[in-house]
Amino acid sequence: MNKTLKQIMMAVLATALGLCASLAQAQNRVYVIDGRGEVATSGTGLCWRTGFWTPAAAATDPAGCKCDKDLIPKEVCEPPMAKPADTHAKPMGEKITVAADALFDFNKATLRPEGKKKIDEVAAKAQGLVLEVVIAVGHTDRIGSDAYNQKLSEKRAAAVKEYMVSKGIPANRIYTEGKGKKQPVTKPDQCKGAKSAKVIACLQPDRRVDIEIIGTSK
Repeated sequence: MNKTLKQIMMAVLATALGLCASLAQAQNRVYVIDGRGEVATSGTGLCWRTGFWTPAAAATDPAGCKCDKDLIPKEVCEPPMAKPADTHAKPMGEKITVAADALFDFNKATLRPEGKKKIDEVAAKAQGLVLEVVIAVGHTDRIGSDAYNQKLSEKRAAAVKEYMVSKGIPANRIYTEGKGKKQPVTKPDQCKGAKSAKVIACLQPDRRVDIEIIGTSK
């Protein structure tokens, strides 16, 4: 490209930019707008600014966030989104711990009459909700093997489920699980010694069924 042609092209470009800048000024724009209505940019992608440009003015220009986001207050370019209205009631949960000796005889998984009364109270609470789920988790004390206690805790949870179903709670809403002796309530330094009536009585808090009810108020 010869020198004369290059000068002519530069002159044409300068004239075009000047015309666009004049148009932008007439519209109080702080960036040069090209013939397509887009912000004119340099070869490196920077927006061409007019003589009206200031950081405050850029914040009011439609192209401000595109061109100078780092110089504009964050709340202008990223306004906080309005939280959607909460049209649904949030589920509430209630966890009820029922001592296993109130439900079962020691080393048994058959509900006692006193245990049924306890479950009646839990079932009544569940029926007072738009029920999502009932979680019954059986636990045992440390006496006996891991395998034995795991099965015993599962049987106790299953017995609670069976009775709750008989009281009108849908079976598909009741989840059961056995934790065996893995989650004792008593501390390691409590109830020391071999199996005895005293130790069995001391370990009573570990023999339990945790029942959690989750649902929303009717």
